[in-house]
Amino acid sequence: MRQAGRYLPEFRKIRSENLDFIKLCLNENLSSEITVQPLRRFEIDAAIIFSDILLVPYALGQTVSFRKNFGPILGNLDLNKIVLTNETEFVKKLTPVYKAIKITKERKELKNKDLIGFVGAPWTILVYMLNQRSPKNNNIMSHLKKDHKFLDDLLNVVIKFLKIHIDNQIKNGATIIQLFDSWAGLLNEKDYEKYIYNPSRDLVDFIKSRNIPAICFPRGIDNYKKFVNKVNPDVISIDYNVDPKDISESIDITVQGGLNPNFLLGSREELEINVKKYLNVFKNKPYIFNLGHGVLPNTDPNMVEYLVKLVKNYS
Repeated sequence: MRQAGRYLPEFRKIRSENLDFIKLCLNENLSSEITVQPLRRFEIDAAIIFSDILLVPYALGQTVSFRKNFGPILGNLDLNKIVLTNETEFVKKLTPVYKAIKITKERKELKNKDLIGFVGAPWTILVYMLNQRSPKNNNIMSHLKKDHKFLDDLLNVVIKFLKIHIDNQIKNGATIIQLFDSWAGLLNEKDYEKYIYNPSRDLVDFIKSRNIPAICFPRGIDNYKKFVNKVNPDVISIDYNVDPKDISESIDITVQGGLNPNFLLGSREELEINVKKYLNVFKNKPYIFNLGHGVLPNTDPNMVEYLVKLVKNYS
C-alpha cells in the first residue's frame, strides 16, 4: 500500500528533482531505487514496484499528467485511436516499467522476498479514462448512460492491454500481481457483474494461468464475500471501512490489509491497540498484515518502523 512515497524523505528528494511523475515512473533506475527504499528502512516481507495504474491509459495514447494538490488529469478520449493501438507500440512505451522490475528483482534488497506487480482493475481504469480525473467529486454514473457499444468496446480494449501489461510484468520478475479497484465503491450493485466481477475474474484467471498469486483490492465494494465467490482471487485485500470480524467469519481465503492509515498519525498506544485488533481477529486465519489504503504523506517513518515491529513481534 504505497510503501515507497511521499512520507519518505529519500523519496521526496528524488521527486523534487523529477517533477514529471509519468517520466519518473518510466525511469527504470529511479523507479527501482524508489521501490527498495522502504526495504532498507523496515523489515518488510515484499516490495511493490514503484509505478502507476494510469500508465495503461498513457500507453494507449491518452495523455496523462499530475497536478499538485489536484491529482491526475487525462486528455480527451479517442476510442477510434485507442482501438488501433498495437501490442508492440504499447509494450515499447512501457518497457521501462518492465526493465525496472527486472533490475529490482535482481537487487540484494529483494533476496528471498516477493516483488509485487500491479494494475488498475478494468472498472477503475475505465473511470479515469472516461472522467479524465479523479471521480471524487463527480457523478461518474452519468458516463454509464452513454453509448453502450462505446463502453463495451473500451472495456474490451482495456482488458486486452491489462493482460499484456500483466504478462510483461510477470516475465520480468513480478512474483505476485495485485489488482487495484480503487473506485469499485462508486458502482451500484446491479452493475457489479458487468464492470467488476466479470472483468476482474477474467484478469484473475489470466494471472493464475501464469502460476502466480492474484490479490484483489475492490475498495468500497458492498459484499466482499460475494466478490471472492465471483472473482476467485488468491488473496482479498480489504479497506478500513470493513469490519475485520465479519471478514474473518465469512471469507476462507487469505485476507490482506485493513488498518486505517490515519492511525499512523496518532499515538503509539492508539496504533498498537488498532494493529492488535487486526492481528487478534485473524490470528487463526491466513492473513497478510497491511494497511487499508496508502501511507499518508505526513506519516512519520518512525511510526511505520514501530508498526512493522509490532507485527513482527506479535505472538
